[in-house]
Amino acid sequence: MEETRENSVGIVRTRTIRVVEPEQPLELACGKALGPIDVAYETYGQMDDSGDNVILICHALSGNAHVAGYNRPEDKKPGWWDNMVGPGKGIDTNKYFVICSNFLGGCGGTTGPSSVNPKTGKAYGPEFPIITISDMVRVQKLLLDKLGIKKLLAVIGGSIGGMQVLQWAIEYPEFAGVVIPAATTSHLGAQSIAFDAVGRNAILADPNFADGQYHGGKGPDKGLGIARMIGHITYLSEAGMREKFGRKLRSPGDYRYDFDSEFAVETYLDYQGQSFVERFDANSYLYITRAADYFDLQKDYGSLAKALANTKSRFLVVSFTSDWLFTPAQSKQIVDALAAARKDVSYCNINSPYGHDAFLLEPETLGSFICCFLKATCDPGGKKQPCSCYAGIGRSFSRLEQAHRARVDYELIESLIELNSTVLDVGCGDGELLANLIRDKGIRGEGIELKQELVLDCVCRGLPIIQQDIEEGLAHYADKSFRYVILSQTLQTVKNPEKVFAELLRVGRKVIVSFPNFAHWRCRLQLLLSGKAPVTKQLPFEWHSSPNIHCLSLRDFDGFCDKLGVRIEKRIPLGKTRANPVKFAPNLFAEQVVYVTSKG
Repeated sequence: MEETRENSVGIVRTRTIRVVEPEQPLELACGKALGPIDVAYETYGQMDDSGDNVILICHALSGNAHVAGYNRPEDKKPGWWDNMVGPGKGIDTNKYFVICSNFLGGCGGTTGPSSVNPKTGKAYGPEFPIITISDMVRVQKLLLDKLGIKKLLAVIGGSIGGMQVLQWAIEYPEFAGVVIPAATTSHLGAQSIAFDAVGRNAILADPNFADGQYHGGKGPDKGLGIARMIGHITYLSEAGMREKFGRKLRSPGDYRYDFDSEFAVETYLDYQGQSFVERFDANSYLYITRAADYFDLQKDYGSLAKALANTKSRFLVVSFTSDWLFTPAQSKQIVDALAAARKDVSYCNINSPYGHDAFLLEPETLGSFICCFLKATCDPGGKKQPCSCYAGIGRSFSRLEQAHRARVDYELIESLIELNSTVLDVGCGDGELLANLIRDKGIRGEGIELKQELVLDCVCRGLPIIQQDIEEGLAHYADKSFRYVILSQTLQTVKNPEKVFAELLRVGRKVIVSFPNFAHWRCRLQLLLSGKAPVTKQLPFEWHSSPNIHCLSLRDFDGFCDKLGVRIEKRIPLGKTRANPVKFAPNLFAEQVVYVTSKG
């Protein structure tokens, strides 16, 4: 490879290698055998001496092995994920040896329906056997075997690529240290299957389809173009389409009153359909979408929990807020199953307007998550500080974050935790407390946090972190899953404290709670003298910008626990420092308080 463009891997050659010989065909999930099988692939970066830096990227429906760089100097467009893969990018080819192959059934050089059937000397066409996601992964594993790859640092992919990532984690649990499925699902829902079916029917209904034997003549271009248009609509979000196109017309002026494409969105879809026809095979579209339809971990393994039970990799699951094809709820099902099995899983639902295509169009945000997650995996004994890709190192903190960082309760809470305990930190912020507990107490810790920037902080620290609103509950955790559950400076910000606290007591044997004391004498004095809502160091907010929606004191919480039948094991009122516990009139003089509670 030679570097020809800034921040690019440069000119890259697509290679092809035979992984299955005709005399020893591969037995497919459908029961048929296939051989020979050739695989097209590209590599980027250099493998280190230990082979610990290898990353496999799995592509989506319309992708191929050409993930980054340029195949020819005159190419105008780089690989399909060039904004993510390259020197200094989210998947940094200065650090990692990256492999991407065209999957089985594709039309980018790997054996598929457009390949020559050695028995007939013609393209397979409809005689090509039905394939599954599992078949694709098995062929990828054969490729790695041929290349002498003994292990993977990570397997990464979005959409159908994410399905392959999940299959990798299940079929080869010891092979990859990290798996990162983005914008994906454990099975297609009825709506997604329906869209696939409409696209396939558009191809099958094209008179040029010729029962799939169109090679050498005019193919079903119109049907394939329509299928792409239908699919592309599902990749976008309504808000994104509205902002990009609205009701703009292709040309200025009034309507033409005919059926030609007039609206900007129509001509955009026309372009997408035509450009797809120029590079893709209609039969491959049929086979790949059917493989996606058949992907169903629940059906294959009895349940999602059973499917993921034997996985050993670290998981980073990523969804996108505006993705309505593979929704955040579908990703959360995967996360919940992993969390219930106490696997090492982190999750973020990235805020993006780009719909399903967001995993291709959010290189900075997604790249930061991937970069930090990989760094934390490669350097588990490091300082757990945010890596250099994360701009948050120099970002200005909100008043709420500043208040969290100024707290004096962390050291006290740490002293209350027993060695080697299991801990869930709810509303864990940037993960400082969890990181300290892991380092000092050897605990096994997990975090729950809602704010995306703070979730990234936790990922950078190497912490298992799930982005979730605690108000939604913790149903994925069994009763008494943790020795301790921590709710630090958060109780006063939730809408339904009783419901939240009851849920914490269900999953934890002990619940440690801290909160600012709204009955502190400074608060009382300000309210008395000014007649306005108090603003103090512990409560540094104006009434209209405060996250605190409940004003409680020590006496309030004592009564709250009594009502719920909760035993208060310890109550530690604090002044300005941990070394200054308040003994006299704590409801008046304590600035904040730490409670240790359990179910009575």
